[in-house]
Amino acid sequence: MENQKHSENLNNSRNDQSEAAARKWFCRCLSVLTGLLLLTGLVVVVVDPYFHYHKPFSFLSYRLYEERYTNDGISRHFDFDAMITGTSMAQNFKPSEMDELFGTNAVKETFSGAGYQELSENLGRALKRNPELKTVLWVVDYNGFLRDYDWKQYEDYPTYLYDDNPWNDTAYLFNKSILYHGVFSNVRMTLSHTPSTTMDEYSSWERDCGLDYILQSYDRENVTIPADTGFGPEEKAKVVQTINTNVVDLVSQYPDVTFYIMYPPYSICYFDALMLKGTLDRQLQAEQTATELLLDCPNVRLYNFFDQYDIICNTDYYCDDGHYNGEVNSMLLQMIAEDKCHVTRENYLEKLAAEREFFSSYDYDAIYEQAGTD
Repeated sequence: MENQKHSENLNNSRNDQSEAAARKWFCRCLSVLTGLLLLTGLVVVVVDPYFHYHKPFSFLSYRLYEERYTNDGISRHFDFDAMITGTSMAQNFKPSEMDELFGTNAVKETFSGAGYQELSENLGRALKRNPELKTVLWVVDYNGFLRDYDWKQYEDYPTYLYDDNPWNDTAYLFNKSILYHGVFSNVRMTLSHTPSTTMDEYSSWERDCGLDYILQSYDRENVTIPADTGFGPEEKAKVVQTINTNVVDLVSQYPDVTFYIMYPPYSICYFDALMLKGTLDRQLQAEQTATELLLDCPNVRLYNFFDQYDIICNTDYYCDDGHYNGEVNSMLLQMIAEDKCHVTRENYLEKLAAEREFFSSYDYDAIYEQAGTD
């Protein structure tokens, strides 16, 4: 009996020791894991690849490439008094050229494939956070007038970077992709003495241009004809909602900010497609509606380059029917600085009439015949 009790006590003691060892192992693992998480978060805060917490450090090199991750951090922490914004049509603008022409200290915050709402919301956050921001160059996509005001091409956004809620920052601090693509990339650049991406280089691109390249994405023989090509009350209401909600309402809140708004000059092939679809008149009426709304804003200076035929009709500037190369961006910036192509209450109807006359009577077939592609 005593032997049995001794055996039971011995087993209980061993069980207690095993449980104590297990608890000790668990606490040790938990401590190590917590330490690693804290270390990871600290590294992300210090390197801060998307400038969520602080401006860039001079001793680190930064790779600027993810617009939807980086732009809000630029708004928060960079020093600037001017901004270039827009879609891919604005990506090849150089802030250094804007600074030289306008005497500004500019940054670039573009969003490839963005709708009007995304651009407006980002610009609104920048204006709210930075009272020094007094000059905005805003490329308003001409082909977006008739889209829904909240149209978006991309659904997934790192919204945890856009707000001031610290509790959802865990998605930033403990994110494998941000650690690998952001933190590690910057550390590698720093160790290899690679300089940071400049604001001119940020989001810019180089592609082969010319008619042969345009025709790789534009097939004029298979243009889709829309069921409705007219411009009635429904279409007009859509333009009004899109422009008022995303542009007019914002610029009206900041009367001391000058907004240089421009319609990007698409190639002659874009207008060829409008003619083939039978929607040129609808597009021009949408343009008129948008223009009249923008001209009602005293702090908007509107620019339209559709009469710059040396650009529009030169396919060597374009990689597809809409996107022009960086040389064109430089020319457009120079023209804005010289106040060329400025749209006013006095000339906008004349400009529209000239557009209708030129693009409705242009010999589009000749473009392709000359290239031997028709």
